[in-house]
Amino acid sequence: MERAQLLNAIIENAIDGIITIDDKGLIEHINPAALQLFGYSREETVGNNVAMLMPQPDRARHDSYIYNYNHTGHKKIIGIGREVTGQRKDGSTFPFRLGVSEVKFSDRKIFTGFIHDLSREKEDEQKIKSYTEELEVKIKERTQDLIKLINELETAKEVVSEMFEKEKELNQLKTRFVSMASHEFRTPLSAIQLSASLIDKYTLKQDVANVEKHTNKIRNSINNLTTILNDFLSLEKLEAGKVQPNANWFDIISFAEEIAEEMQLISKQNQLIVYEHKGVTAQVYLDQHLLKNCIINLISNAIKYSGEDTMIQFNSTIRENELTIDITDNGIGIPLADRNNLFEPFFRAHNTGDIPGTGLGLNIVRRYVGLMDGTVSYIGEEKVGTTFRLHFRF
Repeated sequence: MERAQLLNAIIENAIDGIITIDDKGLIEHINPAALQLFGYSREETVGNNVAMLMPQPDRARHDSYIYNYNHTGHKKIIGIGREVTGQRKDGSTFPFRLGVSEVKFSDRKIFTGFIHDLSREKEDEQKIKSYTEELEVKIKERTQDLIKLINELETAKEVVSEMFEKEKELNQLKTRFVSMASHEFRTPLSAIQLSASLIDKYTLKQDVANVEKHTNKIRNSINNLTTILNDFLSLEKLEAGKVQPNANWFDIISFAEEIAEEMQLISKQNQLIVYEHKGVTAQVYLDQHLLKNCIINLISNAIKYSGEDTMIQFNSTIRENELTIDITDNGIGIPLADRNNLFEPFFRAHNTGDIPGTGLGLNIVRRYVGLMDGTVSYIGEEKVGTTFRLHFRF
């Protein structure tokens, strides 16, 4: 009696489902784990054919499996570890591993099925399969991108190699640029990195003032990097002979006012850019792109080398067929000893200190002005300020 109770307790508390049927396929016993798997109550299952727990076509064939075994001994349903599909009361199906054992008594025999649910394992397998397929696709895409990048690098290498062979002077300029840029890039990039991390800190504290302060630092650093790149690209095009003037008639007043408004946005605190025009006409015949580059470069220098709370004067004058543009600041000025080298590429005056710059801007201005048959000159003293003058005939 105790043995029977122990066996029954083991069956009733087993994690896996256990079902016992007679030789006609009728359910004699089903444990709670199996009832939970299939969604039935004990009353709905005991005494009914076990085929009720199977989807088609196994449901229709099950009785024939038992019949064939009883008459031929062919163990279609006897065995361990067969993977089959069950059908729940709600009609949904799920995979499970089925092991069937035959138990013979003196007057009859029964079959006991042991059911291990594979739903979670199948889901995990599908997830792994999907992840593997996605990973394969990503690897293929990355490989293609890498091949493309290698090809682009090879092409770029060939172009650069050919350019170096043909342009020895440009090669020297690039070497000097790399030396200069390694220093000039490091400072703004470090400032961007530091300010970005501090913004995260101040955002959490809702410190708007400090967030705005470091946002401005990032903006200024990016402007410095952009200036460096623009200067180098402009110089490269000039050295390669790719810059050709394209003159047309345009209104110098609206042209200059637009530049002044644009440059005011990047000026220092309380710096004021004042534009004034003199002359009975405003029409000039020049290359707008080259002229704009020259003016922006000179105003940028005026902003950079002047302090806060200062004024930058931007004047244009037309007399007959001559245009004069003056840009005046009251900044650090130009030392007397540096004036002969001021327009050389990569040259920077000795009083610029740690103010960022490439030493290319004025060289580019002079060359652009020259392409338009104009002249550039300057007057000023150290610690007093500077006036740069552009003069054109049209």
